[in-house]
Amino acid sequence: MFDDTEKSLPARPGVGYKPQHFRDIGQAPGPLGWLEIHAENYMGDGGRPLAQLRHLSESYPVSVHGVGLSIGSDGPLDRAHLARLRHLCDWLAPASFSEHLAWSTHDRGFLNDLLPLPYTERTLALVADHVAEVQDTLGRQMLLENPSSYLAFAESTMRETDFLADVVARTDCGLLLDVNNVFVSATNLATSPQDYIAAFPTEFVGEIHLGGHDEDEDEHGAPLLIDSHGREVADPVWALLDITLARTGPKPVLIEWDTDVPDWPVLVAEMVRAESSLQAVR
Repeated sequence: MFDDTEKSLPARPGVGYKPQHFRDIGQAPGPLGWLEIHAENYMGDGGRPLAQLRHLSESYPVSVHGVGLSIGSDGPLDRAHLARLRHLCDWLAPASFSEHLAWSTHDRGFLNDLLPLPYTERTLALVADHVAEVQDTLGRQMLLENPSSYLAFAESTMRETDFLADVVARTDCGLLLDVNNVFVSATNLATSPQDYIAAFPTEFVGEIHLGGHDEDEDEHGAPLLIDSHGREVADPVWALLDITLARTGPKPVLIEWDTDVPDWPVLVAEMVRAESSLQAVR
């Protein structure tokens, strides 16, 4: 079990922090309730990025989101990377830590993508072992995020929602529910996003993420969505958020915008819309 006296994220809108918004956050934060950083951007030993982060953490709870652990990799976790992550968490004492149900390494190679994995008993045991190792090393609970998918593995023997529930049961981790990922995967795999939310173990959700996606089509002319984080949240994803919050109640809701980063007022408008959805379930 983990220390439940640790800081927690408020059930309010948050935003992925970008240094170009440092001054705006101080002057016109809007409904901002918390911030998220990507762990790998803050693993140095000092300098302006860490000084700014320290300053912001005095006013806002911070969520640390990792993108480099490769939880679903067939090989062992990178112990040096994990040690740097522990150093950051010990220094910052974040309100939350999360990573992806995905893999990005093979042997000594590293891929700049978060790739899905088949859902089998073998990969379940592998992921559970890795999640347990991360939690033991950090001394804190982690949230595991559902991926965005572009294909389904023929060898999968269980639903993604059941896989995540089993990881929780084996490790006592929590879950990060990315609603945009649900919509992207459901569109690409021709399944129902509403059915996915209905089957999701929402009692373990610690954070909800929203982001923008790009629209394309595959070689057969079928819709193909790309999880780009480079534009505003789409209307069907907002609608899916409302369905999700009706099941979970108020939760911390993050606006992710990592490419083609807009001016701060654009992000404030997205947070205002998220706050409206949260108000409806309070």
